[in-house]
Amino acid sequence: MKKDIHPDYHPVVFRDADAGFAFLTRSTATPTKTIEWEDGNTYPVVDVEISSASHPFYTGRQKVMDTAGRVQRFQQRYGGRR
Repeated sequence: MKKDIHPDYHPVVFRDADAGFAFLTRSTATPTKTIEWEDGNTYPVVDVEISSASHPFYTGRQKVMDTAGRVQRFQQRYGGRR
């Protein structure tokens, strides 16, 4: 691999403040804010709006749409016309 062409790859904390969820991983993101992590070290932190802890699909709070009613209404309106 070529030297000095790759971005800096370092530990970063991604935090979902609404859900109170954070995880430490490695990333090329370079945020300016920092946080003290559980191990006592300080890491850059990226605040995210939604994560697996707050996403409706992963938490089971997903709304199920009434598609049968919509299809029936469509058929009533436009089903007989050709």
